[in-house]
Amino acid sequence: MNGLKAILFGAAGLFLVLTLMSLLITAKPRVARMVVINTASKEKVMTQLTDLASWKNWHPVFAADSVTVNYGKITSGPGASCDITYNGQTTQVFITAVDTATVSVELKASGENDISNKIVVTYIPSMNQVKADWIATTHLHWYPWEKFYAIFIDKLTGPGYEAALQGLKTYTEK
Repeated sequence: MNGLKAILFGAAGLFLVLTLMSLLITAKPRVARMVVINTASKEKVMTQLTDLASWKNWHPVFAADSVTVNYGKITSGPGASCDITYNGQTTQVFITAVDTATVSVELKASGENDISNKIVVTYIPSMNQVKADWIATTHLHWYPWEKFYAIFIDKLTGPGYEAALQGLKTYTEK
């Protein structure tokens, strides 16, 4: 009986320590990637970003054969939306805001954490280049296992954002 009490006390203590440690980790980790696009106009880049129907031209997920994309009534600008279905999982994509240099996009999937994306486009006149910064913020719950996931989120999701930005670069440089 004493051995069982020790095991339960140790497990409860370990859970408490991990929970307290997880409080030090942010609940909104950010992943940021950037690409410089040569000889492209800012307007051309913004046109690709603000129209979800154009994402198939450069975004690997939208171009994949194994993915089904169903567009909403509006595909461009604020209020544009689509549903992406892959392996039975549906993710909703919404463009929430657009201004002259920024596109804000929300990703929502049942049972998954919401992800807020902001793509900032900056023209560099001295070099005739456009810089695109993609900043994705994942909204985690307070659960310790989710907070520890924040430590690895950059390594897990960053390559996808890099691939999308490289696709945008390749497409708009044509």
